[in-house]
Amino acid sequence: MTELSRRDVLRMGGVAAGVAAVGLGAIGCSTAAPPRPILAAVDLDPLDLTVRMVRFDTSHAGDGGVTLPHAQMLRSIWDAAGARTEIIPTPKADNAHFIARIAGSGAHRPLLLLGHSDVVNVERDRWTVDPYGGEVRDGWMYGRGTLDMKGANAAFMSALLRHVQEGARFDRDIIFLSDCDEEVGPYGTRWLAEQHYDKIDAGAVLTEGGWMLAAPGAGTPTVISITTLDKMAAQIEITAQGLATHSSRPSPDAAIVRLNRALTRLADYQPDVALTELTRSYFQAWAQATGNADLTAALRLMLDATAREQRNRAGALVVALSAHPTLHNALMRHIVTPVIQNAGYRTNVQPGSASAQVNLRLVPGGVCVAQTLAEIRAAAGDGVTVALSSRSQPGQSQEQLLAGLEMRMTATASAVDSDVYRAMAAGANETFPGVPVTPVLFEAGTSAGPWRQRGIPVYGIYPYVTDDDTLSRMHGNDERIRVDALRRGTEMMYRVFARFRT
Repeated sequence: MTELSRRDVLRMGGVAAGVAAVGLGAIGCSTAAPPRPILAAVDLDPLDLTVRMVRFDTSHAGDGGVTLPHAQMLRSIWDAAGARTEIIPTPKADNAHFIARIAGSGAHRPLLLLGHSDVVNVERDRWTVDPYGGEVRDGWMYGRGTLDMKGANAAFMSALLRHVQEGARFDRDIIFLSDCDEEVGPYGTRWLAEQHYDKIDAGAVLTEGGWMLAAPGAGTPTVISITTLDKMAAQIEITAQGLATHSSRPSPDAAIVRLNRALTRLADYQPDVALTELTRSYFQAWAQATGNADLTAALRLMLDATAREQRNRAGALVVALSAHPTLHNALMRHIVTPVIQNAGYRTNVQPGSASAQVNLRLVPGGVCVAQTLAEIRAAAGDGVTVALSSRSQPGQSQEQLLAGLEMRMTATASAVDSDVYRAMAAGANETFPGVPVTPVLFEAGTSAGPWRQRGIPVYGIYPYVTDDDTLSRMHGNDERIRVDALRRGTEMMYRVFARFRT
């Protein structure tokens, strides 16, 4: 006997339901509702979905992930749900985007659920579990992508599929996009938008972003933030020149030594605290919500400061007192992070040059880029050159690169008076009564660019309660999320999507 696949069984069930409906009509029923899709229980379970997603190794180091098998798994589920699905291959083998569309009434423009299936690669020897095993242990689920962002994808998907199984009709099309190369790959959403924008044209976008931050072990967040704007990223190259000679005779002006002295000096540099309307509203929410009186006082000092030095001192106090210090430091200023060093080619040669790449994360509307670059050059000191990297924009001069960044610094946040933001806030308030919801700047970047550039609102959230230890594992080792937080966050997203039912 030929074994039937799960998809075959689901399709047969749908046909049987349709036949039953036709039969009822034949004996006199005036109308019959279309058959509801028959979805397997595991496809409605966010934990099971996350485990399956994590077990596909979609990692890469900037060259694009193998995402086709993951897309095929998603397609089998969405096909059973009656969605219109499509896998869009990119020029790289086994690298593909996946799109599912649930048709709505068309009363509003489509809502795009924008997620990425690819993940950054891992340092396997520093993990205590298989990073692609999807292991659940002591109430935590471990694996690369659990936090960023396969867990979020599973929460969005599970919540939406629950509505679909209930026979929901939405007031707009809802599009689920699993992007293949968000983690700095060559064929990400920007490529997809350039090649196939008609397939993902939307009136609003919901993606990764805001955090639901809590104290360690707490199940309820202190503040729920929804991102309405992302920080901008730029790369800086710092280069040192020195005497190239035999390694048996080291010289005091060695390039590697010069470079590392500059990086050490740069580690002590921080741009000024520069609050924008968006980050100010976020810290105001924290000042009202935190139970830490000292932190509240420090936040008030920072928010009320009128002089640069006073604001910087208060900002340092906020970071020292915060339970989420690195995140809050990143939201109050530009951030400068050395990420890659290159030097040397033989053990018996003192190299004549050494370089480092430094990641710059900029607050739109904050301190101008030219001023920040001047401060970075001063901090790095003599003996090195500091320049904007043109690797992603070959042929661009320093003036052109700077002008482009200054233009991007004028980006504005998505409006909070939209129906999508209101739905997100209402769903959060129902799930976590009494917890303040606030718009916020995302400290990193997302695939939101193609929509933001067209004036389309983009909102972001990781729909699970997260403490600082969990947050620190993003792109790090033993990445994980709490199982109960994932389930409660999925319930929150179910309440969000309920606002779009007709």
